[in-house]
Amino acid sequence: MQFKDVIGQGGVKQHLVEMVQHNRLSHALLFLGKEGSGALPLAMAFAQYVTLLPNLSRQNASESSLFGEPVEIRLPSSPDAADAWMEAQAAFAKTQGVVHPDIHFSFPVIPKKAGTPPISADYSSEWREFVKQLPYGNVYDWLQFIDAENKQGNITAHECNDIIRKLNLKSFESGYKTLVMWMPEYLGKEGNKLLKLIEEPPADTLFILVAESESAILSTILSRCQLVKVPALEPEDIEAALLTRANCPPDTAKSLANTASGNYREALHLLQHADEDFGALLKDWMNATLKNQPVVQVKLIEELARLGREKQKQFLRYFTHLIEQAVRLEVTAGAQRARLLTALSAGEADFTQRLNKAMSLEQKEAVAAELDKAAYHIERNANAKILFHALTIRIYHMVKNNVLIEV
Repeated sequence: MQFKDVIGQGGVKQHLVEMVQHNRLSHALLFLGKEGSGALPLAMAFAQYVTLLPNLSRQNASESSLFGEPVEIRLPSSPDAADAWMEAQAAFAKTQGVVHPDIHFSFPVIPKKAGTPPISADYSSEWREFVKQLPYGNVYDWLQFIDAENKQGNITAHECNDIIRKLNLKSFESGYKTLVMWMPEYLGKEGNKLLKLIEEPPADTLFILVAESESAILSTILSRCQLVKVPALEPEDIEAALLTRANCPPDTAKSLANTASGNYREALHLLQHADEDFGALLKDWMNATLKNQPVVQVKLIEELARLGREKQKQFLRYFTHLIEQAVRLEVTAGAQRARLLTALSAGEADFTQRLNKAMSLEQKEAVAAELDKAAYHIERNANAKILFHALTIRIYHMVKNNVLIEV
């Protein structure tokens, strides 16, 4: 994984390269970014860069450390230069193939065989395939990838012991040992086993933790890490990635990029269902809801229940996206408002403007909160018919005294 393989995040990439260039690199980093932001591929690209550094230092300067000693060599000053330099190194193929012996990975797993402790090393080949195929995937995608079914993945005490053992060994090739731990949120109190290792690591050892939720990480580990914030992706970056990586039609790419809320995984998920006519279904449901037509409501709720869990979540997120666009249209004017309308399809532009006639700002906020709750419960296998019935009733009572949305 190289920096150029990471979508967007130009500012973070530059910051990482400059940390190495100016010798400001901590021995423990926390890459913190929401799902689909690219925190994992960014961490992998950085781990590859650091692992290849000693090859250059041996050729051009005396041995030097990234942690506290002056660096006498000239290192790349930009992500593009770093990529070009990495490609020239002898061990590049190993790092690119995720098989370099000095880069270790840790992630949530289940026991490989009944009665055996769950250890990440048992899933090395599966992990290589996963990060190549789904670098922007989440834990759910990973557990499905290894056929975990309904089992809960964890980073256990056995895994911690294995990490301690590996990092106390000498490096094989690069002179630096790097651990990339994905989703330390799944590290329970057993994570305290790693505290001494993180606080007083062996020489030339780098810890890279990649997380989505700062509050779910052990505070004792959090306090020992240098934070690298990975922001949500810009719509323009997602649009460009959909065009070049997913061969998505331009109009569809633009619409999905605006809907995905900075989440490339979500954009790919939406692309799978891009042929779904959620717009017409949403209009019908909202009209039946706000006009209080029980017979039509029941029919539409049954149709929503037949969609299946994933499509139901997409439907709710699509509605949330349109509410967000409606709010932006309500609070902007002039050229900025015209740009927002241009980014929407004709049907979406009409619907968002009707939403603004039907709901106040406070009501749109309340409905969006209800949609988030509904998506949360669908994720946890709530009964779809009961859920959408309840949601219909709530939305009706929120806006019953306002203008109806006409088809």
